Amino acid sequence: MSQTEVSSFWDHLDVLRKVLFRCLTAWAIGAVAAFGFKDILFGLLFAPSTDSFVSYRGLAWLCAHTGWQSLCPGSFQASFINTELAAQFMTHIKVALWAGLVVVSPYLIVQLYGFVAPALYDKEKRHAAPIIIWGSLLFILGVLMNYFIIFPFAFRFLNNYQVYAEVHNQISLSSYVSNLLMLSLLMGILFEIPIVNYLLAKAGLLQADTLKKYRRHAIVGIAIVAAVITPTGDAVTLTLVTLPIYLLYEASIIIVKRHSTKEQSLNHEPS
Repeated sequence: MSQTEVSSFWDHLDVLRKVLFRCLTAWAIGAVAAFGFKDILFGLLFAPSTDSFVSYRGLAWLCAHTGWQSLCPGSFQASFINTELAAQFMTHIKVALWAGLVVVSPYLIVQLYGFVAPALYDKEKRHAAPIIIWGSLLFILGVLMNYFIIFPFAFRFLNNYQVYAEVHNQISLSSYVSNLLMLSLLMGILFEIPIVNYLLAKAGLLQADTLKKYRRHAIVGIAIVAAVITPTGDAVTLTLVTLPIYLLYEASIIIVKRHSTKEQSLNHEPS
């Protein structure tokens, strides 16, 4: 390795160090700010645990105006317990870290992209921005879907479920928070299906015909995933989870097909 290459390597490493330092600093500031808004933060976090939550009220309104009384959520109030001395404080820190990461994520993306951008060609740079924007929007959409639909109804069902009348549910703080954060992350990742398929198509590893060929397999797989992450098992909740993911799969077919058509037209253009 030449002296120039060694110098270039250490220059890039120094730039990366500065980028990581700015990212960690921004994350720390966001986490500290989130830590200070404890009432608002945990008010949002525990909103699905009361029958005044917007999703429950929306379903109650639908039942009242359609006559589908079997879907009426009714009233309920969850009971929470904490059995570890420092659990509430540690949960506060954990949630503040996650909230801080979410708040400053646009800045983090810009910083990381700024580090990678010099190594990209102009064509790659033009494609990078839409991918980042759409990927972020789809992830947020998946998280919101979990917060307003999947987790509330799954939690409500499991909170009311009893194997024996004398056994009452008291949900631990760590169980509630961990499940909410885990399901939010899972749904955010699942909503990245179109982006992943587009990148695979761009790399020449996926064709629209392949997605069409395995459509039935995908439907079964999506239904299984939906059943796993929605333990309520009722048809309405399963449909609310399965339908958006399936539509994202269909959107992937269109995106991959358009990409392939565009690539073919570019390849056939005269030099």
